[in-house]
Amino acid sequence: MSDTESYIQSLFAKRLGGDQFGKDTTVYKFEKIKRAKRAALKANPNKELFDMGVGEPDEMAYPGVIKVLQEEAAKPENRGYTDNGIQEFKSAAVNYMRNVFGVKNLDPDKHVNHTIGSKPGLAMTPAVFIDPDDVILMTVPGYPVMGTHAGFLGGEVVNLPLLEENNFLPDLKSIDPKIIERTKILYLNYPNNPTGANATRDFYAEVVEFAKKHKIVVIQDAAYSALTYNGEPLSFLSIPGAMEVGAEFHSLSKAYNMTGWRIAFIVGNELVVKGFAHIKDNVDSGQFAAIQKAGIYALDHPEITREILEKYRRRLTLMVDALNSVGFNATLPGGSFFLYVKAPTGIEGGETFATAEDFSQFLIKEMMISTVPWDNVGNYVRFSATFAAKSTEDETRIMTEIKNRLSSVKFVF
Repeated sequence: MSDTESYIQSLFAKRLGGDQFGKDTTVYKFEKIKRAKRAALKANPNKELFDMGVGEPDEMAYPGVIKVLQEEAAKPENRGYTDNGIQEFKSAAVNYMRNVFGVKNLDPDKHVNHTIGSKPGLAMTPAVFIDPDDVILMTVPGYPVMGTHAGFLGGEVVNLPLLEENNFLPDLKSIDPKIIERTKILYLNYPNNPTGANATRDFYAEVVEFAKKHKIVVIQDAAYSALTYNGEPLSFLSIPGAMEVGAEFHSLSKAYNMTGWRIAFIVGNELVVKGFAHIKDNVDSGQFAAIQKAGIYALDHPEITREILEKYRRRLTLMVDALNSVGFNATLPGGSFFLYVKAPTGIEGGETFATAEDFSQFLIKEMMISTVPWDNVGNYVRFSATFAAKSTEDETRIMTEIKNRLSSVKFVF
């Protein structure tokens, strides 16, 4: 290492590990999955690997969305910065919230702002509220980005476990009162990744009461909100009093097959949105106007999501049937495109699995089936309905083959 490299190593911020940054040799689960898949493909070059761990849509955005992007990208008036978003996109978001979720009386000038995908939005939000020693409550397992950035700011992340016996909803009554005194943000994500659980109106009403009582801001990550299987989609903001305590992030990535387009929006309490806009002003200069206009087309056509939803419902039903036929206890999720099932503890007369990661690695190496393990609260694996398939017939073929491979052993639960 040169002298220059040596002194740069010493300057890394403590939040990144200080002078130890980059020296951690721990291999994290997603890297383990990648390595295991490469090894399995090398060892079995003539055998198909089924990737059931994909966390994004497997298809392109719809033709109408793509056409709008093509047309708008050619217009000179769309070439510049958009800062906090074009007015038409904000208005479309307001209409979407009313038409899909029944949320009324939103003002596009006060209650909405676009984001370059929901991940950056979640990352920026702690800067609005979190000071050193402030607490953010986060459900686990879950998406960690907001907690990571809260930690960068000196905040403390307190995890709320999602237990199957509580329908994967956090127990707000179990939180230490001393923790609540320091809490500024309660972060939720429903329909939930990875569990696929839905929140209920009663639970959201409890959240509103909790937030008001303890003066806490609620941030609901609604990335999968339109992908629900047991009734109409539910927005936190449709609950009386919710607008007084928080906001939601809605993403076009999952509901409209627009993952790489990076377009989403925050909607809710005027002060929350105003604070977010202030931080955003100092982070980015807005998403390309042509992408926002393509997003408007999507938001104006919620029937696109309904078509996508039926595909996922079909695939998830096949998955549930296949897994249950070999001993799992799988049920159709309330929402999202994920199936979250308890991992077996071993194979009858064979090896044992101390963790879900052990089981996931076994599936890749021995059966050429890739999943994502979650050992945060119990041992579970996540299957995704976004696996690559060319047709409905191909979906059936793939799930039949997966069922056959799983049937080759007897799992112990």
